[in-house]
Amino acid sequence: MPAKTVVSSSTDKAQYAFFPYARYTSVVGVHTSLVAFTALFLPQTSLLLWPSLADPDRPEAQFKDALTNNPVITLAWIVAGLVVLQVWWAGWIRHWCFEYTSRAVSSDQIKVDRYQFNRGRFSKLGRAAVFTSCVALVFHATIVLFGAPSASHLPRTLLLAIVLALLSVFAPAYALGYPSFSSDTSSFITRLNWTRLFAEFSPRNPIERALVYPAVATLFGAWLGAFPIALDWDRPWQAWPLTPLFGGITGYIVGSLSALSVSALKWLAEENIRREQSEKQKTT
Repeated sequence: MPAKTVVSSSTDKAQYAFFPYARYTSVVGVHTSLVAFTALFLPQTSLLLWPSLADPDRPEAQFKDALTNNPVITLAWIVAGLVVLQVWWAGWIRHWCFEYTSRAVSSDQIKVDRYQFNRGRFSKLGRAAVFTSCVALVFHATIVLFGAPSASHLPRTLLLAIVLALLSVFAPAYALGYPSFSSDTSSFITRLNWTRLFAEFSPRNPIERALVYPAVATLFGAWLGAFPIALDWDRPWQAWPLTPLFGGITGYIVGSLSALSVSALKWLAEENIRREQSEKQKTT
């Protein structure tokens, strides 16, 4: 990863006021709404493609049945939708990384810097996809170690792991670069950034919060979502892995909105401090 794509914390205070909060708010609103739509309504497409799956005697239950009758199909639809959404979202995050770290003053220099920043973005997208696939395999093994069915529900567990990987690591891998064991300086900086963000949980600016909060909330939500499965209620929605799936998606939405709220509050607080300082300077 080029060093210039790393969000430098040394300039946070200088550039914090220039982060595009209005655009960030609108994009987060659209993104979280589309994620919810993907989880709840995209699987309903199965009823349109295969009307025989619908129960004509229970029309009021068709919405729930489309989600619970075949968890593999539900997971497949959600994975397909999230692939598109997360590529779009990660593109915005990477664009904001450029705006946040750019030092160019003239329009020509901005164009040159943007060209260099975007050069090879498709190869970076491919590397982020490969890294996400590897993390999905790690998640799959971890879920099995936590007690998930290892053989009888292999497709379900693997698709759940893919969903969790898409929501938690794809955007950071594309925007900041994936951590590798290379010895060059940029790889070392990338490893330090990932360690600080996802081991120390220490985001320092709006972009990093937009990456860390949803990732942590996704995994925490999926963990909480596993508890209802153990209840002896024998409900269709308790089929593996529907509750961890929707728990993780809910956590992702909550984490995204929390990142937006925290960043907005910090920005308002800093704006108030700047205003008070400017007023003091005028009076003196």
